[in-house]
Amino acid sequence: MNAERDLSPLTPGVVRALTDKLYEKRKVAALEIEKLVREFVAQNNTTQIKHVIQILSQEFALSQHPHSRKGGLIGLAACSIALGKDSGLYLKELIEPVLTCFNDADSRLRYYACEALYNIVKVARGSVLPHFNVLFDGLSKLAADPDPNVKSGSELLDRLLKDIVTESNQFDLVGFIPLLRERIYSNNQYARQFIISWILVLESVPDINLLDYLPEILDGLFQILGDNSKEIRKMCEVALGEFLKEIKKNPSSVKFAEMANILVIHCQAADDLIQLTAMCWMREFIQLAGRVMLPYSSGILTAVLPCLSYDDRKKNIKEVANVCNQSLMKLVIPEDDEMDEAKPSMTIPAEPTSEESLSKPEAVTTGESQNELGVTALNQPLFFPCSCERIQVTLNLDGIVQVLDYHLSDTSIGMMTRIAVLKWLYHLYIKTPRKMFRHTDSLFPILLRTLSDESDEVILKDLELLAEIASSPAGQTEEGHGPSDGSDVRPGPVELHVPARAGQLSSSSTKGLECSPSTPTMNSYFYKFMINLLKRFSSERKLLENRGAFIIRQLCLLLNAENIFHSMADILLREEDLKFASTMVHTLNTILLTSSELFQLRNQLKDLKTPESRNLFCCLYRSWCHNPVTTVSLCFLTQNYKHAYDLIQKFGDLEVTVDFLTEVDKLVQLIECPIFTYLRLQLLDVKNNPYLIKALYGLLMLLPQSSAFQLLSHRLQCVPNPELLQTTDNTKPSTSFKRTAASNIDYTELLQHFEKVQNKHLEARHQRAGRAEQLDRRVVL
Repeated sequence: MNAERDLSPLTPGVVRALTDKLYEKRKVAALEIEKLVREFVAQNNTTQIKHVIQILSQEFALSQHPHSRKGGLIGLAACSIALGKDSGLYLKELIEPVLTCFNDADSRLRYYACEALYNIVKVARGSVLPHFNVLFDGLSKLAADPDPNVKSGSELLDRLLKDIVTESNQFDLVGFIPLLRERIYSNNQYARQFIISWILVLESVPDINLLDYLPEILDGLFQILGDNSKEIRKMCEVALGEFLKEIKKNPSSVKFAEMANILVIHCQAADDLIQLTAMCWMREFIQLAGRVMLPYSSGILTAVLPCLSYDDRKKNIKEVANVCNQSLMKLVIPEDDEMDEAKPSMTIPAEPTSEESLSKPEAVTTGESQNELGVTALNQPLFFPCSCERIQVTLNLDGIVQVLDYHLSDTSIGMMTRIAVLKWLYHLYIKTPRKMFRHTDSLFPILLRTLSDESDEVILKDLELLAEIASSPAGQTEEGHGPSDGSDVRPGPVELHVPARAGQLSSSSTKGLECSPSTPTMNSYFYKFMINLLKRFSSERKLLENRGAFIIRQLCLLLNAENIFHSMADILLREEDLKFASTMVHTLNTILLTSSELFQLRNQLKDLKTPESRNLFCCLYRSWCHNPVTTVSLCFLTQNYKHAYDLIQKFGDLEVTVDFLTEVDKLVQLIECPIFTYLRLQLLDVKNNPYLIKALYGLLMLLPQSSAFQLLSHRLQCVPNPELLQTTDNTKPSTSFKRTAASNIDYTELLQHFEKVQNKHLEARHQRAGRAEQLDRRVVL
């Protein structure tokens, strides 16, 4: 090093002392430099001041020799002290070489660099703020330094810098945010602690509005919340808590939309603390921002719905998720069914890329998972919805239905989630029926499959939804534009009551449909529902055995019982699987005779006073013929005793099996039930009800001498002698004969139909038996 040429105005003695390995000698040299610079300041000799700083920087601080670097650092600190308030003019030249030494491999040198920078900043105070980003960047690296002395020194410098920022009103937050956003994704615990401490400081400064830039750092904060260190997690919780308080105080200035997707992602975190915190934020966002959150409904539901099935170990998350779900549901209003989706100027865009809302896409889960979540984002600022100018948003119904369909189809999803999905679909059909019916054809199969669910509560909600679809005026279509499933189209004219509600459907919607004022609205999907329900029962016999009666009874409560029985009877009349038709008719008959839900329908059939009731009887009868015993029970219910007797006479021509006798046994048990009280009382009127007594004796003759035989025999023994009941008023016409004569029902044709159907059953049984024999022969061979 040529001291004579390169290092003046520094004297050779000062140069040697600066490069000495002893700290005391370097300190003496620094005092000399301080004295020299003070003289230059007094002379206002800026050229020499810059020259001294340049020599200390280039020849010493950035030297390859470690002791020279140490000398350069202490020399630069001495310059800053000498400059005093004027040091602000030379800060760039003073700071940069010191920061370079922060990366030195020697920990002692890094400590001296930290010490030098502390002295420089202490003198300059507020003047260092224009250089804050480079100082922060250097400090964030020292915060993670492995050497405890270096870390201790950096903490002193950090506290000094925080004091300066707190007391100043000239902090450049806009310029700092990009650096903060970058550094917040550090995985080092100390760096994270450093970042959180700075966020807390900036939050506490009244003149600094960090809330405006929260979307830039929120994702990073949630990632830090998952740190292994309890202390860091606690600090991050505090920081997030402070932000949430600010959001509640000033909701009008919050960029809710820009943070929605960030919350959606972290509401699905594996870490319980992250998930609970994100869910709490989501709850507040939905309640504070209102309909601004609607475009993100599909993503929110993806995050919230699985949480509804959590057990007690995650009770807190489950409760908050439930509130989110309920609050979001309330945001959907009938106006959403009417909004014109073709007006982008009046609506919030629903499907920009999620990268536009997240400041650091690398920290987010994979793009593929984002697409599955249905995450959407906004790329423009929003006004708060509580303002006088209300923002119109478009409900992204396609995305919502896709998410709901996915969760309902997933067999691993918990019961409470499935119930919530069905409630959502029901709510959407109530609030936005016109738009929802566009999705009905795709939803129908999964809703039918859900009837096989293990939970009664799920089935009930599913039935409520299917009933709403089948009865909603919005589901009515014009003739020729009904359900798309060609196999479900009616093969012929069917006397189903499917009227339109007055004032709710246009005249064109009712074209080709038969109307009856006695029944409520059934739309184009009603018949499709009945066909597919019976298909489901046919293909899944366990469902019919275990839940069939439950499902049909609930449907009779939710819809019109007459329409249900009328349509099912009509469909079963054309059923090719005769064995299933017989089983189904038996199930329907048992429900008709025993269910309290069908009390009104039984009364309607018992009297057959109206054309509608007689029409229903004929429709039921034709299908009930699939099962001889149920046909007789229907005649008993409708007081067609002569025809019941005629049917029983035909039983002699039928193949009497054990199953047949079992059904007769059950019918005898039913006759003793309260439902047939009127029938038993009519036994007192022997003269006017001879065919009733004959029919009952016919059943008695069919039965072997079992308990049912004894029961019916004892009942018939109680029938009084008609001579003893003879009264003077024997000219009064029989009400039963009068009613029968007035009914105008062709019983001869019905009896012929019964014989025809039973012959088909006989042929089918023989065919099954033949196939079974052939199979047995093959097994023997």
